[in-house]
Amino acid sequence: MAYKIGEDCIKCGACEGTCPVSAISEGDATYVIDEDTCISCGACAAGCPVDAISE
Repeated sequence: MAYKIGEDCIKCGACEGTCPVSAISEGDATYVIDEDTCISCGACAAGCPVDAISE
């Protein structure tokens, strides 16, 4: 199951650089995780300073 970025996202971009498969990109209101590319490793969640990313 792919990770998701919630509304708490402050659009800092910390998660984008942690993703080993480049599944994260900047969206309009928050960053977005491509569900088809995400490998559910959790690196993005660990790097999020506001805990906006969950499974």
